Amino acid sequence: MTAPSHKALVPFVSVDNMMRLVHGIGIEHMLRDLADYIEADFKRWELFDKTPRVASHSEVGVIELMPTSDGEAYGFKYVNGHPKNTSEGLQTVTAFGLLADVYTGYPVLLTEMTMLTALRTAATSAMVAKHLAPNGSDTMAMIGNGAQSEFQTLAMKAICGLKSVRLYDKDPAATEKCARNLAAAGLEVVKCATPEEAIEGAQILTTCTADKQNAKILTDNMVGPGVHINAIGGDCPGKTELAAGILTRSDVFVEFPPQTRVEGEIQQMPEDFAVTELWEVVLGRKPGRRDDKQITLFDSVGFAIEDFSALRYIRDRIKDTDFFIDLDMLADPDDPRDLFGMLQRAQG
Repeated sequence: MTAPSHKALVPFVSVDNMMRLVHGIGIEHMLRDLADYIEADFKRWELFDKTPRVASHSEVGVIELMPTSDGEAYGFKYVNGHPKNTSEGLQTVTAFGLLADVYTGYPVLLTEMTMLTALRTAATSAMVAKHLAPNGSDTMAMIGNGAQSEFQTLAMKAICGLKSVRLYDKDPAATEKCARNLAAAGLEVVKCATPEEAIEGAQILTTCTADKQNAKILTDNMVGPGVHINAIGGDCPGKTELAAGILTRSDVFVEFPPQTRVEGEIQQMPEDFAVTELWEVVLGRKPGRRDDKQITLFDSVGFAIEDFSALRYIRDRIKDTDFFIDLDMLADPDDPRDLFGMLQRAQG
């Protein structure tokens, strides 16, 4: 990589520009693109620095840093998770991220990641379902109809060919919101009164609830053979969505075991509980779905490499566009040894 010019400006993608970018590309097209980038990075998983997210927990939520590097670029995401925010009219999750050049250490992208995280989470779910869900899956139960629900549904449509979604949330207003937002998506949208009703006829069961507690959104008797479970709500210690009995009957697939064993559904299980790492399935080293009766379970907690993929994608897509502004955020004097002189000259 080449050294930057002395006026080192950093491209910044604001929330407004991210939304313009999504509409400019088309949301389903962008979800497919993101899934391709994520899958490509899963195929080179062994190249990455990997560490569980660095989390700072409080009584009301968590603030996390999610770093990784492939040796050429370094990326991190700052993200919070505050379930109580919804009752105060705030987002449960907000985020921003940065991508840097390993050779110089200089940032090459700063971007909002609240919207981008929703997109990459959905793209990851659908990429995994492509490998694990039953062939011909066209119906999904979406249990938990909050901020992620529409993204998850559209990603399954764009990548897996979903035709019907069955919605359930303990808050009927959330279900109404989700159904309204998906009305023009070209899908059959069914509003359900119970989770049991939602899973009727569904080959893919997605759970995405926000309460920070050990819950049983799906009980053992609700899950029959042959389905794929996309469990994305459990993402911190003390928060789960599935009865332990479901896990013992399923083949469980995870992103990064040291993180998932602390934060995911498998935090309920013994430390030696068997799981398969998804990158090995994507590379063909380990089997995914083997037969029609198998229950596959993606115990998704989100991992830094997925954010890295999303940052790479945004860096590539904004070139030669107006979907960003340049930030003067690096003090970079003409003489690298004369930072003080740069300050003096600025006095005028």
